[in-house]
Amino acid sequence: MTSYQTVPKAELHCHIEGAATPSLVRRLAEQKGIDVSPIIDQNGKYIWSDFTTFLKAYDLASSVFKTPADYSLLTETYFRMLAAEGAIYGEVFISPDHAQAAGLSYRSYVEGLAAGIERAKADTGIEGRMIAIGVRHFGSASVERVVREVIGNPHPLVTGFGLAGDEREGHPANFAKAFRMAAEAGLGITAHAGEFGGPDSVIAALEFLRVKRIGHGVRAIEDENLVRRLADERVVLEVCPGSNMALGVYSVLRFHPVNLLRRAGVRLTLNSDDPPFFNTTLGKEYTSVAKTFGWSLEDQLDITRTAIEAAFCDDGTRQRLLVRLESAKHA
Repeated sequence: MTSYQTVPKAELHCHIEGAATPSLVRRLAEQKGIDVSPIIDQNGKYIWSDFTTFLKAYDLASSVFKTPADYSLLTETYFRMLAAEGAIYGEVFISPDHAQAAGLSYRSYVEGLAAGIERAKADTGIEGRMIAIGVRHFGSASVERVVREVIGNPHPLVTGFGLAGDEREGHPANFAKAFRMAAEAGLGITAHAGEFGGPDSVIAALEFLRVKRIGHGVRAIEDENLVRRLADERVVLEVCPGSNMALGVYSVLRFHPVNLLRRAGVRLTLNSDDPPFFNTTLGKEYTSVAKTFGWSLEDQLDITRTAIEAAFCDDGTRQRLLVRLESAKHA
């Protein structure tokens, strides 16, 4: 029988710069003469105390990635870690704005990231894809610029477009054009909502951005009609319980609405968001949620199945992943 450790997993919500381990950041920082001691403690853990200091730590850690080779090392390291925990598929958010800050062209950034994903796949069999994100607090012109860059430089592993950044800034209506452009170009679309913003932010993302996937979305639980709508319209929530607790959205896991949402028929997935910052991993998310809410092996396989069905990948890849999932069930 499949054990907890070997439950095949899939991840749809992880920011690649936020997946950099402190040891990798420290190693690259030493090479480049960047001082990261303010954000990494003696035990090799990230230091931050609230959302503002988390963003500062995140930006400083991200600043050590300067070249395509740095980025390929980052993706290879992360996808190998995912595979070691039994993941068969992973999508990562990539940030063209971070690449620009590092002085890299979008194309060389993506090529670096793709090389690492391909190396991890060659060794472990894990499939990977990328979702380019616009940052909402940079404004609609910036987000539209990112979409144009993605569409103008197509890459087979960049299959989605998303919206991240401060949910409390910029109404989704401002980004409707960017999302229309992305959808028309054949990219999968998703948007962060219902994390720091309440149910209204989820409704606005559905109405104005026409997404079928929502990053987080958990505060939908505060609106009964919205929960029903999510279930009826088969919208998939990319739920990140460890992240929500680390950032104080919920105090402890047993108060987290992941189980209530699932029982109400909402389709959802489990994800790690920015794993080393929140002291979590994808494996930890599966295990802790299963233990806290008494989810069976079948429940966990169902979470992975939902993720594969909602993945921004081609149908051939999706079918292969579903076959791998089924065969694990009978192992």
